[in-house]
Amino acid sequence: MLRDNHGRVVNYLRLAVTDRCNLRCFYCMPEEGIDWLSRKELMTYEEMLRICSLLVNMGIEKIRITGGEPFVRKGIMPFLSSLSKLSGLKELTITTNGVLTAPLVPELKKLGIRSVNLSLDTLDRDRFFAITRRDEMPAVMQTMEQLLHHGLEVKVNAVVMDGRNTQDIVPLVQLTRDLPVSVRFIEEMPFNGGDMHYTSLKWDHIKILETMREHFPGIQKMQDPAYSTSYNYHIPGHKGSVGIIAAYTRSFCGTCNRIRITPQGMLKTCLYDNGVLNIKDLVRDGMNDEEVGANLLKAIDSRAKDGWQAEKNKIHESMAAIGG
Repeated sequence: MLRDNHGRVVNYLRLAVTDRCNLRCFYCMPEEGIDWLSRKELMTYEEMLRICSLLVNMGIEKIRITGGEPFVRKGIMPFLSSLSKLSGLKELTITTNGVLTAPLVPELKKLGIRSVNLSLDTLDRDRFFAITRRDEMPAVMQTMEQLLHHGLEVKVNAVVMDGRNTQDIVPLVQLTRDLPVSVRFIEEMPFNGGDMHYTSLKWDHIKILETMREHFPGIQKMQDPAYSTSYNYHIPGHKGSVGIIAAYTRSFCGTCNRIRITPQGMLKTCLYDNGVLNIKDLVRDGMNDEEVGANLLKAIDSRAKDGWQAEKNKIHESMAAIGG
C-alpha cells in the first residue's frame, strides 16, 4: 500500500491527457484560451501507459482520466482500452464536459467504465453559453441521457459562482428527484489561467448547504464514503443524491488519497502545489521503472500536509492545464 509522509493512503491517480478543450468556461481559462502545449511537450500514450502501469504496481487502484477535455485528443479510445487491461487496476473513470461523449458511451461501457463525471454548471441554455462561451448544452444533455440509458453512474459536477449560476442550485438539485444521478456542487477555485485570486469565498460549502436546506428542508446527511471529497446528502423521495465539494475551503485534505499528473507529465501531490516532479523527463532521460519508481516514492514522501501549505505562491494556471 502506498502511503505519504503523513500516513495517508495514496491509491487514486487523476491523469490529464490533454490541456485542450472545446469549451471556454470563464472560471477555467481566458476567452482566447491558453498557450496550448505542443505535441512534443505532451506525454505520448505509450509514456502514460508505462507510468500508469508502474503506479498501479505501486498501489494505485483507481485512475480518473481528465483534461482539458479528454475526448478532444485523437486516439483516446485505444488508450482507454489499454488502461482498462492493467492488472491490479480496480476502477477506471472519466471526467468530461459531454460535448463529444454521447456516441462513445456504448464503447465506454464495454471497456468496463462504470462511472462518468459530467461537468454541467447550469440547466439553462443561455447561462450555459454565458459560462462556457459555446452553445453546446444539447450535446451535453444527450450525453447524460446516453450514460443513464446504458446504466453508467453519472455524477454531475457544478461549480458554484456568485452572480453567474447560484440560481441553478435548486434546479440542479431537482434533477435528482427523477434521475439516479449525483449532483455535486463545487466551491469555485482560482484556476482560470488569468489573474483571478481571492482570500475569501462568498459561496462556500456552508452557504451552498444553507440554500439547499432552505428549499429542501427534509435534506438528510448521508455517510460519506472513505476518502470522499464531498459532503453527501439525500432528499427523501429523490432517486439521486447531492454533494458539496469544499475545493477552496479544503476541509478534506486530511484524508486525501489522490495524486495528479498533468498533460506534460508533472506530478502534483496536491491540486494547489506547482508540481513536484516531471515524470515525463525521467522517462525520456532513459530511467528504468525502478529508478522512476524511486523518484515517485520520494516525491510522495515529501507531500504537503494540506492545500494551504502546498500553495506557497498565487496560482495563475488554467484548470485545463492542471488536470481537474
